[in-house]
Amino acid sequence: MVKKRVIPCLDVADGRVVKGVRFESLREMGEPVQLARRYSALGADELVFLDITATLEGRGPILGVIGRAADELTIPFTAGGGVTGVDDARDLLLAGADKVAINRAAVDDPAILTALAAEFGSQAVVCAIDARGGEVVTHAGRTPRGRGAVDWAREAVERGAGEILLTSIDADGTRAGYDLELTRSVAAAVDVPVIASGGAGEARHLADAFEAGAEAALIASIVHERPERLPELKAELEEAGWPMRR
Repeated sequence: MVKKRVIPCLDVADGRVVKGVRFESLREMGEPVQLARRYSALGADELVFLDITATLEGRGPILGVIGRAADELTIPFTAGGGVTGVDDARDLLLAGADKVAINRAAVDDPAILTALAAEFGSQAVVCAIDARGGEVVTHAGRTPRGRGAVDWAREAVERGAGEILLTSIDADGTRAGYDLELTRSVAAAVDVPVIASGGAGEARHLADAFEAGAEAALIASIVHERPERLPELKAELEEAGWPMRR
């Protein structure tokens, strides 16, 4: 069995990590590089940095934050937000990111995924999919796109994405568990790793996501409030029989 990954996610707005419920009522949680350094020390397998306001503000990626993170981290991390094509992705990778997440721009023009994979390799291309009620939404969850998440995930992989970051807005921040039906459907439809995102509240929820086919689980609220919960989660999952990365 493939070893599972636990990945803290740092949603960044105005230079600070924020977290809300279903993408609303955002609360400030701390400074991104400081939190990232803490998670790395506590055993995070990877990290994800997402600039959640770049698309709404019509600007590019947060290269300064990514560069500082790369200087201090020894674990892989993905960076997203404001990526509109090959040039933005190249800038993030040169700044030190290991993988680049792309969301709205890929929905607008799926050929971008093919261009990114051709330039950097599929292993560096993460298609981030936000879904509400199984439908793809973009612009921080504000714009429905009239397309099913499963169908879009399948095409994204065919176009060159090497990983799917799947966020259920319905579950996000609720701590009631991941959207298992959505996770299971997407994982069954693609042959690349799926990262389940949105809804983690306890170790059982991560185990449920793994059982549904996710190779990795994104966590945020439960570790932002108490970073020491991270190694506890991994230990609990290992005790439950899930092979975890070390």
